[in-house]
Amino acid sequence: MFLRNLLQASAILPLLYSTTSAQTACNNSPSLCNRAYNNITHLGAHDSPFVRDKTTDFATSGNQYYNSTVQLQAGVRLLSAQVHKVNGSTGEDMWHLCHTSCDLLDMGTLANWLRNISSWMNSNTNDVVTVLIVNSDNATPAQLGAQFAASGINKLAYTPPSTSVVPKTWPTLQNLISNGTRLMSFVASITADSTVPYLMDEFSFMFENAYQNAAPTAYNCTPNRPTSLTTTAAAASSGKMFLMNHFLYSTAFLGIQTPNSTYANVTNAQTGLGSLGTAITSCTSVYSKPPNFVLTDFVNMGPAIASVDAANDVTGAVGRTSVSTAALEDDSTSGVIKRQGNIFAVVVAVVAAVAFST
Repeated sequence: MFLRNLLQASAILPLLYSTTSAQTACNNSPSLCNRAYNNITHLGAHDSPFVRDKTTDFATSGNQYYNSTVQLQAGVRLLSAQVHKVNGSTGEDMWHLCHTSCDLLDMGTLANWLRNISSWMNSNTNDVVTVLIVNSDNATPAQLGAQFAASGINKLAYTPPSTSVVPKTWPTLQNLISNGTRLMSFVASITADSTVPYLMDEFSFMFENAYQNAAPTAYNCTPNRPTSLTTTAAAASSGKMFLMNHFLYSTAFLGIQTPNSTYANVTNAQTGLGSLGTAITSCTSVYSKPPNFVLTDFVNMGPAIASVDAANDVTGAVGRTSVSTAALEDDSTSGVIKRQGNIFAVVVAVVAAVAFST
C-alpha cells in the first residue's frame, strides 16, 4: 500500500512542476519566457530620469511624469538617459544625468540612477531590463564602466559573443534570467572595450528611425541612425534590432523644442492620428515583424503599454502596478510662475551654449 501510494505521488509530481513552471512570468508574461530577446517588443521610456512633477517644479523639459522605478513597475523594460560630464568634479560625481545641459535639469549621478534600477531588479528577479545611455560628452568605456561598477548593476550585465557583430541568435528571456545576466546595456555611442564588454555600442546592434518629430504626421519607419543604413531593405537585412522613436516635440519661444505633453494621450494611444498602435502596425508591415523597442515620452499616457502588449500578443499580464493615465498638472499660481521660469531657463541655457560654441 505504501509503495503504491508513493508511485502515485511520484506520477503527480511532474504535472505539478509543469503547472507551476508554466505560470512563471518573464517581463510580466509567461508567454515571453521562451522568446528571444530580439523577438519581443520592449516598452521604452525616453529620457527616463527626467521627470515633470513636484520634485522638478514641473520642469517643461521633463519627459516623464513618474520616476524610473515606477516606470519599471508599470511595465517599461527599456530606460534611456542622457549622461553629461560635470566639469571640476571627480569620481562618481563626474557623470550626471542632465537634460541637454546640467544647468537646465540635473537629476543626479549616473551611478545613483543605476543603483535604483539595480535595487528594483534585485526585487524583481524574473525581469530583463535594457538601459540605453546617450553618451553626450563622450565618456570613455572605462569611465562609464566605473559608474556601472559603483552601482553594482554590472553584476547583472549581459556580455554579447562579439562587441561588433550582431548575434545570429539572441538568448531567450528565460536564458538571461537563469544565467543572471538580466541587464542589457547599450551606449550611443561608444568604442568597444574588452575591459567592459557588456557596454554595447548601440548602433552596432540597433537602428533607429527619425526622432525629432514635431507633428503627428511626421512618423515613419525609415532608418535614420546609423547613417550607414539608408533604406528599410538595408536595415532589415542588417540583423540589427529596430528601436522605434515615437514621441513629439513642441516648439516654444525662440524655436526651443520641449516634450509635447498636450498630445501625449493620442501619441501613446492604440488608435488615432500619429498613435503608437498605428505606428507599430505600420512598421510591422514594413519589416515583417514588430519593432524591438518603442521609445515614448509620458509613458503612462495612452497607456503606451497597451500597444506593446498587442504587439507581443500578451493578454493578462501579471506583476504590474497600475498608474494613472492622466497628465500630472500643477495649476497653482506658483506652478504657473515656475513653468514660466523653466521656459526662461531653457532659453538661457541654449543661448549660453550657442555663445560658448561661437
